[in-house]
Amino acid sequence: MTSPAVEVVHIGSAARDIAPDDPRGWRLGGGVTYAALTTARLGLRTAAVVGVDREASTAEELDAMRDAGVDILKVDLPEGPIFHNIETPTGRRQVSMAAGVPVEPVPLPSSWMETRSWSLVPVANEVPDSWVDVIPGHATVGVAWQGMLREMVPGGDVQRVAPSQREILKRADLVGLSHLDVARETSLGDLARFLHPGARLLVTQGGQGGLLVTTGDDGPVEVLRYLPTPTEHEVDPTGAGDTFLAALLAVLVRPSVAASPGQSLARALRFAAAAGSLAVEDIGLAGVPDQRAVLVRRARERVRRAVIPSLTAQVGVEDPRQ
Repeated sequence: MTSPAVEVVHIGSAARDIAPDDPRGWRLGGGVTYAALTTARLGLRTAAVVGVDREASTAEELDAMRDAGVDILKVDLPEGPIFHNIETPTGRRQVSMAAGVPVEPVPLPSSWMETRSWSLVPVANEVPDSWVDVIPGHATVGVAWQGMLREMVPGGDVQRVAPSQREILKRADLVGLSHLDVARETSLGDLARFLHPGARLLVTQGGQGGLLVTTGDDGPVEVLRYLPTPTEHEVDPTGAGDTFLAALLAVLVRPSVAASPGQSLARALRFAAAAGSLAVEDIGLAGVPDQRAVLVRRARERVRRAVIPSLTAQVGVEDPRQ
């Protein structure tokens, strides 16, 4: 029997996050693990190229991903990224324990080359531009930009680096980052110039919700603002952004994931925001929700916001020129 065609391929390194409460002393993380588990639990047929160091290569989290339906191609690395995340009263401090090495292109199963969506999910700027030559021209490409904006010096705090021209960005159709990943004075126009006309840029803004920007020849042409979906209780914020972006890509690739007819950016944003809100309610990858949980959270939001007269009160259009 022929296996169902893969709908999305994710690429990146698994990271190990220092965790004193775990018997191993660490938990498996990294954008590629969160993104792949998200699309699989939302029902998409998912594959992932996952860079792993020796310790990560046998992690139980990889088995959980396989159990969810992720077809994993491991790439053995001499070193993978390791983070020590320290929560402080002023926010998270992230220390680099190891920088990792690039995940270079590798031969892929021929069936993956027909995949209609690809997701480049670096956590330590480990996905090189050479992957652009691998991705078929017909595919939709998502990129977790935040993972390209980090400088890793082992033993020191992870430093933010300014955005720069990258072939990966020019190829991307959907790009995501947090407002904390760029300097405060950075404008949407500054970011849009790195993308091709028609690309969409997701900028998450924590408790303020965020923006989905559609780019044109001369910068942003439309900005949708979405409100945040409240969480029940925040346990671990790791991976929330990658879960959000992967859920948004999933709905854009297969709109029926949101269990609503038609294609609507507003609906996709609300669904993805609900997925991101659930991701912080458990530790590590255990927080990644399935489709049912996201739909239940969305239904709750519709009830709580029933007094709001229209969808535009939740996702409004801003004039990017203002």
